[in-house]
Amino acid sequence: MFEAAIAAAQPALCVPRHLPPAPKGRLVVIGAGKASAAMARAVEDHWQGPLSGLVVTRYGYAVPCERIEIVEAAHPVPDQAGETAARRLLNLVQGLTPDDLVLCLISGGGSSLLPLALPGLTLVDKQALNHALLASGASITEMNCVRRHLSAIKGGRLAAACHPARVVNLLLSDVPGDDPIDIASGPTVADPTTCADALAILRRYRIEVPPKALALLESGEGETLKPGDPRLPDIRTHFIATPQMALEAAAEVARDAGCVPHVLGDSIEGEARDVAKTLAGIALQARRRGQPFAGPCVLLSGGETTVTLRGEGRGGRNVEFLLALAVALRGESGIHALACDTDGVDGAEEIAGAVCGPDTLARAWEQGINPRTRLDDNDGHGFFEALGDSVLTGPTLTNVNDFRAILIDGAVPATPGDP
Repeated sequence: MFEAAIAAAQPALCVPRHLPPAPKGRLVVIGAGKASAAMARAVEDHWQGPLSGLVVTRYGYAVPCERIEIVEAAHPVPDQAGETAARRLLNLVQGLTPDDLVLCLISGGGSSLLPLALPGLTLVDKQALNHALLASGASITEMNCVRRHLSAIKGGRLAAACHPARVVNLLLSDVPGDDPIDIASGPTVADPTTCADALAILRRYRIEVPPKALALLESGEGETLKPGDPRLPDIRTHFIATPQMALEAAAEVARDAGCVPHVLGDSIEGEARDVAKTLAGIALQARRRGQPFAGPCVLLSGGETTVTLRGEGRGGRNVEFLLALAVALRGESGIHALACDTDGVDGAEEIAGAVCGPDTLARAWEQGINPRTRLDDNDGHGFFEALGDSVLTGPTLTNVNDFRAILIDGAVPATPGDP
């Protein structure tokens, strides 16, 4: 099912049918994200006329292209390569005409890959902000709101630089709700949020920022471009792949195997361990009572949970979820689960996620590993790696967010006295 979800969101499959007609003038291709290089390759393979361009992707995610330059940079914490690439993208779209067309290829990860700060802020400031946001427990929507208002390229600013050329966005969504402004923090779409919204988020999570950043937000100098802004060109936006599409592909695999799929949602958010407790409760009820779903069945879900860092372990939101799920299931028979990031990277590790089953806790204890202690230390990767249950895919060249599957056998009659 996980492989089917990844395959359904491959740019080679999704990009060609969304390509626009050739413009009278130039076609300039720009983009950012973990899937942007694969998207660029799909454009080259199916575009008949001349084109040129530049996209920036994560280290290790480059795909050879002949006419579109591919640059690699750091994710999730930005680096100098990303800052240089962002500045080059802005320069590339200067001086275009109404006859020209900018084809913008955006996928998840673009926020850290385009770390061009507003004047007065440095790359070091952006790196510190990213670290703080990732550790705060803020949702991806909240994090991106802050990022947009301290960026010289996000929040519609890249689109404004393209004026008066037309802009066509091809988006590969990795965010709950598929809001264009949250994919790579919306460099080529208008932003309805405000500096005041960004300030409220920083205060809510008690995130400290440099004095200059605070001044930009409090003064309104960091304001992004709003819908209807005359500086924005003619913009058309198309979603080429979404988390829901990936879940539907996985559901089809389940049906073919005689297992009834239930898609619980493509935009589930919240603390990873809290989401795990809720889904564990549903899975246990299905296994023991045949409610609300009778087995054999699989519970599928996507979205982007969050992790509030409390420990020093090696973690990511998917393995955090899975470890918390295993603890909550307490070795219940007939329930197996997988939680992985569809881009192949959970947190900062080159590991997509992991699998667990009824014997997970017992095998851990046999090795002297305390599951609850590892969860308290945010050490999901360390836990599953020790058991040999990590899932490694390498770069998948796509990104439609988290993928979770909980496989449940048929219900077993409860014995007298069972809770």
